[in-house]
Amino acid sequence: MTRRAFLFGSSAAVVGTVWLPGLPGLEGKALAAEVTRYPRKLIGRLSSLQLNQPVKFNYPDEGQNSNSLLFRLGQPVGGGIGPDQDVVAFNALCTHMGGLLDGSGAFSAIDQALGPCPLHQTSFDLTRHGMVIGGHATESLPQVLLELEGEDIYAVGMLGLIYGRFDNLNTG
Repeated sequence: MTRRAFLFGSSAAVVGTVWLPGLPGLEGKALAAEVTRYPRKLIGRLSSLQLNQPVKFNYPDEGQNSNSLLFRLGQPVGGGIGPDQDVVAFNALCTHMGGLLDGSGAFSAIDQALGPCPLHQTSFDLTRHGMVIGGHATESLPQVLLELEGEDIYAVGMLGLIYGRFDNLNTG
């Protein structure tokens, strides 16, 4: 890049950020943030969860298998709910190529990990927001946001994008 191109580009950036907002008709107008509204769905009861036994449920879709798993891990974990902060949930599609981590044989109670993925051997740490431990994936598993109301566990949102989607609420 030449010095002339750099200076021209820098000047255009300054003009765009400093002068354009002050143009007549634009003052006082703000861009509205878009907030996604996830459904609130009952997915289980705290008293029925067994230590290190995944429970399958569908979320955020109704009537479709969106491959989510609910865990009671027995130790405080990132995003955990309950008296011991040990209940978490994740979408179980690997973020690399969508391999199903269905919980049967893919969950290690010793390591508190989900994986390895049957496609390319990625494993995810469930105690640390589903972050990648090893393998080809570069993104954490999407974590299902949970709320506890008495004994009832509700899914209320997603932290991350489900594999193969541009929008967690729109599969089309």
